[in-house]
Amino acid sequence: MTRLALPPAHVLALDVGGTKLAAGLVTPQGELLETRRVSTRIDLGPEGVTAQLLELSRSLLSSAAAVGWVGVGCGGPLDRDLGIIKNPPNLPGWIDFPLRSRLEAGLAALGLNLPVAVDNDANAAALAELTFGAGRGFQHLIYLTISTGIGGGVILNGQLYAGKDGNAGELGHLQVSVDGERCNCGGQGCLEQYASGTSIARRAQRVARQHPASQLATLEPSPERITAHTVLRALQLGDEVALAFWDETLDYLAAGVASIIHAFNPQRIVIGGGITNFGDLLFTPLRAKVQARTMPALWHGLSICRAELADHVGIYGAAAVALSRADHFSSTWLSPGEHPVQETIP
Repeated sequence: MTRLALPPAHVLALDVGGTKLAAGLVTPQGELLETRRVSTRIDLGPEGVTAQLLELSRSLLSSAAAVGWVGVGCGGPLDRDLGIIKNPPNLPGWIDFPLRSRLEAGLAALGLNLPVAVDNDANAAALAELTFGAGRGFQHLIYLTISTGIGGGVILNGQLYAGKDGNAGELGHLQVSVDGERCNCGGQGCLEQYASGTSIARRAQRVARQHPASQLATLEPSPERITAHTVLRALQLGDEVALAFWDETLDYLAAGVASIIHAFNPQRIVIGGGITNFGDLLFTPLRAKVQARTMPALWHGLSICRAELADHVGIYGAAAVALSRADHFSSTWLSPGEHPVQETIP
C-alpha cells in the first residue's frame, strides 16, 4: 500500500440532497475532474444514505491519484463544527445524525484517512461562487439560491459568516409580509412563501383558478399541475395576468433583497437555483425594483448577477467547504510537519 504526499491534492466533494446525491473530484484550482450522481434513497434512512455516499466515493477514489481533503454540503440545520445533521426537512429521520464521523470511519476503511468538513448546502454554494464562480474577487458577497425553497449564504470580509451555531444566512425566512402566509419554519410572511419555485407554483395555481381565460389556465388545464415553468411560458406569451402576477412576485423578492442589502452592505448579490431560468425576465425588473427600495449609498457599486456554477454548484460547494478549512485540518488532524496522505485502494 502506497502513501502519497498530497498537497496540492484533489478534493473529494459530496453533495447531499433530498432527491439526489452527487460526488466529484475537484482540483484546488477549481477544475472538476469527474462526477457521480444517484437518487437519494431516503427510505434507507441516514445510515443507508451514508452507505450510498461511501459507494460513490469509492468509485471515484479508485481512479484518483491523490485526495487531500473531503468536503460535504448538506441541508440544514446542522452543527458545522461537529458535522451533526439536525432534522432537516428534506431528510426525514436525520435527527442529530453524526454524518461527519460516519463518513470519516467509512472513508478510513477505504484507505482515506482524512477529516471531513460539513456545512449547510447554501453556505457551501456561497463559498463555491466566492471561490470558483461569480463571486471571485469580492470580499462582501451574498448568495441566494431560489428553487424549491430559498436559501442563502453570507460572505463578509472574504469569510463565510456562520453565526453563533453555524446556521446564519437563512435569508428565505426574512419576513416580507406582516400578516402573510404561515411558513414551514414556524414563521409568518417569509420570503420563501412568496418567491420560491414552490410558492410561485402554488400562488399561480390560485391565480389561474381566478382567471380561467388567462394563459396560466389554458397552458395547463389542471391548475394543480401548474409549475414555475408554466408561469415562464405564460410570461413569454405576454399574458397580462401572468405579467401582473410576476410583477407582484418580484415586489416580494425585491423587498427581501433590499433588506439583505441594508443589513449587510454587500458588493455583489449572486442568485442561483431554478429561478434563474427566467433570465432577463427576472434580473432586469428585479434590479430596478431593488434599486427603488435601497438607500442610494448602499446601491452604489452593487451588482446583482446570475450564479455561474449551475448544476455543479453542490459539488463545487462541498469542495470549497473543505478548502476553506484546510488550515484548520492541518493544525488539528495532522502531526507537526506531516502532510495529508492517501493509501492506494486495492
